[in-house]
Order: sequence, then C-alpha cells, then structure tokens
Amino acid sequence: MKTSAEAQRSLSQAVAIRELLQLADQCVKCGLCLPHCPTFQLARQEADSPRGRIALIQGWADGHLAMTPTLAGHLDGCLGCLNCERACPSEVAYGRIADQAKALRTAALPAPRRTFKRIALGALSSAWLMNRFARVPRLYRRLGLARLAERLGLDRIHALRPYHRMATAMGAVARPITPRNPEGADVDLFLGCMGSAAEGRAVAATLKVASRLNLGFRIVSPDTCCGAMLRHNGLPAQADAQRDACVRVHGERTLVGLASACVAELRGDPALRDTLELCAFLDGVEWPKALRLRPDRRRVLIHEPCSHRNQLGGNAAVHRLLGRIPGLAVAPLPPGQGCCGAAGTYLLRHPVMAEALLAELLAPVRLETPEVIVTTNPGCALHLAAGVREAGLDIAVMHPVELIAAALGPEA
Repeated sequence: MKTSAEAQRSLSQAVAIRELLQLADQCVKCGLCLPHCPTFQLARQEADSPRGRIALIQGWADGHLAMTPTLAGHLDGCLGCLNCERACPSEVAYGRIADQAKALRTAALPAPRRTFKRIALGALSSAWLMNRFARVPRLYRRLGLARLAERLGLDRIHALRPYHRMATAMGAVARPITPRNPEGADVDLFLGCMGSAAEGRAVAATLKVASRLNLGFRIVSPDTCCGAMLRHNGLPAQADAQRDACVRVHGERTLVGLASACVAELRGDPALRDTLELCAFLDGVEWPKALRLRPDRRRVLIHEPCSHRNQLGGNAAVHRLLGRIPGLAVAPLPPGQGCCGAAGTYLLRHPVMAEALLAELLAPVRLETPEVIVTTNPGCALHLAAGVREAGLDIAVMHPVELIAAALGPEA
C-alpha cells in the first residue's frame, strides 16, 4: 500500500508527464529548427537536434524508452540556447519542454544523487559562497599557478581542463564587491550569485559610469540568485525559491542587471518582468549635456549571447551605447554555429562540444583582428576569454560598460 505522501507524489508526477507530453505534441517534426541548432550542426545526428530530443523525451515520458546513459547524453547535450524556438513556425516551447523533462528526470534519481545535485547546485547559486570563492581564481592566476598547471600539462587532462580554463579567466575579472546604498538611490544593480567572481571588473566600471551620469545604484551584497542555473538543471522548486527571494529584495524597486541570462530569468516572474539589461538602461537614461566621451580608435566586435538574442529581443542598445564613443569601430561578431558554447554550466559538463562551438565562433576573429570583444553575459565572457588566450590572440574580452567607463576618463 502506498502512503498518502507517495500517492500524492505519483499523482503529481502523472500530471507533470501529461503536461510535458501536451507541450511536446505541439512539435510536428518539420525540421525547420535543424539549421539553427548548434549541436546538430556539429554532431549531424538527429538525436542531437531539437525535434530529435523532443521525440526522445516523448518516448521516455510514454514509457517506451528507458533513461539509459546514451539517451541522457543526447538530452543533456542541449545548450538551451533557444535558437530553435525563434525558428519554429508552430512556436513550440522547447525551453519549457527541456526544463520539465530535466525536472522529472531529477525527481526520478536515487535520493543520494538527488541530494548531492541539490547541494552542489545550491553552492554554485549561493552569492555568499561565490563571493568567497572569487578569491581562489585571483590567487590561482596571481601566484602563477595557472602557468604552472599548463607547464605540467594539467590543463590537458580532460577532467581538469574546463575548471582550469574558467579559473584562469575568472582570475582576471574577479573583484570584491561591497554593499552600497547611497542617499537617493532609486535603482538596484542586480549582481546575482556570480557578481564578484565573474563580473567584478564590470561592476566597478558600472559604478564609475553611474557616478558620472548622476545615477544612484544600490548594491545588496551578497545578492540573491536569479535561479536560472537551478531551473535548467532540473530543480524548479529551488529555482522558484531563489527568484521569490529576488522579489522580496528587489520587487518594489527599479532593477538593472549586467548579465543577460539573469535578466531573462528574472523577467519570468510577474513582479520582476520590468527588469532591465544594463546597456538598455544606460542607453535610455538622459546623459548630462556637458559629459564628453574621449575618442577610442580600437576595433570592437560585439558578441550577442543567446539569452540576449532569443529572450531579451536583441542587443541593439549595445550598438547604440558604444556608438556614443567617438572613433570606435564597432561590428557584430560573426555568430559561428549560433552559440559560443558556454551555456551556464554546459562548458563544465560538456567541454568538448563547448570548445568546438567556441572554435567555430573564433575562427573568423583571426582575420578580423579586433582589439576588443564585448559581451553582455559573464559565462560567455569567461568562455571567450579562455578561448582567446589559448589561441594566442591579443584581444581583451569585457562588458560594454567597461569601454564606456574607459572613455569617460578619470574623475575630475
């Protein structure tokens, strides 16, 4: 006999499966998504395409397919870029299908594995822990440990390589961030869980620009997490709890985020639907008439993260914002296969595919010879910085606001 709790869980799971199948049934398997799927373009396997993954999810949810390592590998190989959603004439909600399938798979894991996953992702989503962890990559780079690891060949060990790449890139941008609440601050700057570790340099530039534009930014540190990492890894309840915390902290205030993926996730809550991406916010405010930007003759390529392109409506504001700098030569970075390969935790879980996608993206950069690549998502920035460094290219990777801050010059 099942207990009432077990019966309730079974009923809840049956309802979730029925909803998942209803969403999946909207896909007519036309294949128009295939040219837009980065993993399919490289792997050339039907199981690594959006319609192929939806078919596999349907087979598993119906009970016709077992969740074998091979099946799980095809499903987990999805980047979550949502290029397929933009191309789909039927507006199939692929992102919801993938997230709901991942949630059901996580719920079906043995209790110890489920608990470990929840603890590990909870740690990565903790701003308090990540603020302290940020010291590690700074020391890893500053003490020469990154170069030592490369001389010893540790960076070529498959299990260590992605962590070495991220720690080395993170060490260049991590900065301690302290709370601030200046008088009259009417805007919150959202840092999320990775602000100090992955965006410290960009946050410093943002505060400089805000000062020159007479904007008051409040920083809550440690901030809450938007919940995207948890949601896309099968823990929707924990993701909702994180976003609810964001509502409690930021819900009654104007909220501006540096990371496009965080902004996209925050907008999923009705109370946070007006969250603004930083470049769009800065492009929309009134600038002091006496403010002048210094000329910058560098060539800049603008990378558009998948989250910015597919969830925020594009990054035209980035182009307009950088267009304020006299002499700056700005052009879009060719999209490669449509995704740089970072995709949240993807670059750690699937380093081979992540680096293959990055190689496709950076191939034309050798011919373009820019001095700077800008991007509005920290995961993309770290991945790009690691790829540029490994390719031996002398290219800085930064957030667009860092160029604006540099063009403002020193404080008078």
